[in-house]
Amino acid sequence: MSDTILLQRDGALARLTFNRPASLNAMDFEMGTRWRDLAHELTSDDTVGAIVLDAAGPAFCAGGDVVQMATSGGSGDTITEMAGVIHDGIRTFVESSIPIAASVQGAVAGGGLGLMLTADYIVASPRAVFVSKYANIGLTPDLGVSTLLPAAVGQRRALQLLLTDTTIDAPTALEWGLVAEVVDQPGERAEQIARAWLDGATGVFGQAKRLVRTGAHRPFADNLDDEARTIGAAFDTADSKARVAAFAAASRSRRS
Repeated sequence: MSDTILLQRDGALARLTFNRPASLNAMDFEMGTRWRDLAHELTSDDTVGAIVLDAAGPAFCAGGDVVQMATSGGSGDTITEMAGVIHDGIRTFVESSIPIAASVQGAVAGGGLGLMLTADYIVASPRAVFVSKYANIGLTPDLGVSTLLPAAVGQRRALQLLLTDTTIDAPTALEWGLVAEVVDQPGERAEQIARAWLDGATGVFGQAKRLVRTGAHRPFADNLDDEARTIGAAFDTADSKARVAAFAAASRSRRS
């Protein structure tokens, strides 16, 4: 089994760790395949309630492994095929009903932005920096960057990153909405967020994530239908019935 991405399980919490620190966790062909396989494995496992995504070493992810691209002897078709494998994993995680928290401790570049934005809640270190670098090596955005980045920060700011050699720091990333929090211990905070999901209405958090993530690319009427079905299904669960009853009882108590 590849150790390019480590998987740890603690009950309903799964932790994925990018594990090519000597290459700044740049994603090579082996790591991309591992990413896709783990996405399918975890999202098809009903015992997984939340995921933490983090990375070993000083950087979170430098995107695709440009050194491997340059030395593999492959063609554009090879790159397209590999991007498709990684995209399969990204789509699987984004469209799933499992919420993902990311801990970002260092640099994020190129396709690393797309991999980071696979997460639904991103906690960054004050030392984290974010940069595109695609144009610097004559390549175009991949790994979901052309969609996930403008969804996070808006089209104009996404273009600023993609069309100039701009590097933004963690406070700017927070201001732009690229990350949710900036803290000294992002790993601890990301796990705290994930465990709060598990300690609460876990299924509801997951479905809320799914509705938001998939809704932007569907007709509004389809989203409304999905919302109606999803809230109805949630209402029929034992957890929801208990929470609704407790809320109603507390409301009656306050009025009396």
